[in-house]
Amino acid sequence: MTTDQPVTQDRPVTRDHSLTVENLALGYKDRNVIESLDLIVPPGKITAIVGANACGKSTLLRSMTRLLAPRTGHVLLDGKEVHRIPPKELARTLGLLPQSPIAPEGITVADLVSRGRHPHQRVLARWSREDDRAVAAALDATSTADLADRSVDELSGGQRQRVWIAMALAQQTDLLLLDEPTTFLDVSHQVEVLDLLTDLNRSRGTTIVMVLHDLNMAARYADHLIALAAGRLHAAGEPADVLTEECVRAVFGLESRVIVDPTSNKPLMLPLGRHHVTTTAQP
Repeated sequence: MTTDQPVTQDRPVTRDHSLTVENLALGYKDRNVIESLDLIVPPGKITAIVGANACGKSTLLRSMTRLLAPRTGHVLLDGKEVHRIPPKELARTLGLLPQSPIAPEGITVADLVSRGRHPHQRVLARWSREDDRAVAAALDATSTADLADRSVDELSGGQRQRVWIAMALAQQTDLLLLDEPTTFLDVSHQVEVLDLLTDLNRSRGTTIVMVLHDLNMAARYADHLIALAAGRLHAAGEPADVLTEECVRAVFGLESRVIVDPTSNKPLMLPLGRHHVTTTAQP
């Protein structure tokens, strides 16, 4: 990853922004998806939101970036309601990679990633060397520089996902929200993307919030877990406190065993299917 400072920094400089949710209710038409939700996103940390399908993870993320207005309650960035902050001002602090974004037809990779610089453009201002550096660093960090001149339409799903992540990185926000950033990626590229986000957090102090389906990846890479169940907060805290057998049962309706991952020292969930049989060793 190309940055102005090395990524080996032990104590990153935290970008001191607060992102909080107070008594939040969200929904579509006559259906509520989120009910009476309160939570705090720890600044300068990596937070992963987990939960079963349709529990409100993506809906919550959309509300945090003013794409969905609350029915009741508030989403506050530095004490201000995000829905009252002008879009371009908000985009200089908070970036979003939505689920399944759509690129304009025929756009090249370089042009798409360059659009991440839009919030930093002033009226009548020219494209700057800083913009060039930000785009080049984002392409390099996501291993997409060799795709720069290709049309996004021609890329595989995994390549497209890395290009969208590059656009989000080029935006250079202090808070970055990602909805399923590992979608369409094979295991090696999933690890590569999550390592990249960890580097970004450690080198710049970027606060990262991401929705992940893979509980074990979430526990391994996140400092803070938020577990949602049926639109309500079930648990929040460090992975070792949240990813428990009781939590997996309550949130996913799944029996499991949770052990300590010997490589990361984080909790590791082992699902137990209906056909799991415990055998006893014969003498």
